[in-house]
Amino acid sequence: MLYLLGYLVVLEEPVVPKMKVLQNKVIKKHNSDSSNPFQQRCFYGIAAIAPFSHRLAFDHLPTYIQLLRCKVNFKALIFVPHIRALGDALVSRLRNPADQNEVLGANDLKAVTDAKNKQGPRKFVVLHLRFDKDMAAHSACDFGGGKAEKLALAKYRQVIWQGRVLNSQFTDEELRNQGRCPLTPEEIGLLLAALGFDNNTRLYLASHKVYGGEARISTLRNLFPLMEEKKSLASSEERAQIKGKASLLAAVDYYVSMHSDIFISASPGNMHNAMVGHRTFENLKTLRPNMALLGQLFLNKSMSWSEFQQAVEEGHKNREGQIRVRKPKQSIYTYPAPDCMCHA
Repeated sequence: MLYLLGYLVVLEEPVVPKMKVLQNKVIKKHNSDSSNPFQQRCFYGIAAIAPFSHRLAFDHLPTYIQLLRCKVNFKALIFVPHIRALGDALVSRLRNPADQNEVLGANDLKAVTDAKNKQGPRKFVVLHLRFDKDMAAHSACDFGGGKAEKLALAKYRQVIWQGRVLNSQFTDEELRNQGRCPLTPEEIGLLLAALGFDNNTRLYLASHKVYGGEARISTLRNLFPLMEEKKSLASSEERAQIKGKASLLAAVDYYVSMHSDIFISASPGNMHNAMVGHRTFENLKTLRPNMALLGQLFLNKSMSWSEFQQAVEEGHKNREGQIRVRKPKQSIYTYPAPDCMCHA
């Protein structure tokens, strides 16, 4: 029998060593009983299926198998010590920001400390800003950079994907109406403002490289001056072990995201899907942007702010943390309900 554990398949029945299990390398563990010739040729092991477990079925499986998969994917997830240490430090600094604008005397220190203790830890929002060059090019959308930007992204798209990007056959308007365009930093800022987040909101920016650099982020930073990121919260010495390592940088962002009060992603993707599933499993709030609605709203150049705000609020009433039930063929790791959640 095969038990599906995340992206691992545990083999609980003896398998002949020469047999290929899903054409993947199998870790062999021979039986030490030499009295049985058959047992000498059998083993137990694990087959790793790359790249993702989403290649395995999600439907028509026993409840205990589904529960086991979720426990392995969510409960058994443990980060290495230096990721946990850095993640805890970032979360602590977001919850309890040091007041760098005041120079306190000895007589003032106790009063200020007592006031902060009464106030308690602050809440913070994690924004996963998935807007790198690959994402921008692959989307085939227009990001307002004019003809030069279009040509540069088209050339980059051709070099990387060699004409295999289906989005390039649609116009920008068609792509936005279908919700296929990632939100820019400016657009995600307008979305957050329309949903009621203001300049007192403590925002953590989970991202690697933003297409357009600081010029793109500056508008978002102006809207949310309390926005932080890894570089602003941790010293270069603290970040030394993760510097230049995309997977470790993402791991830190994942860790911080799981400790946030609210998580929001600028566009769907692996990080978004994993976080939606994990936070649903832990009953944590996640905002899911209505990409198709936002694409249409941003195409409307004559809409007033009040009209935009009303449309955004109405379009996100059912996207502010409500649990979505998994549909057939959808991933259990993105939609763990009802398979992995308590039943009434």
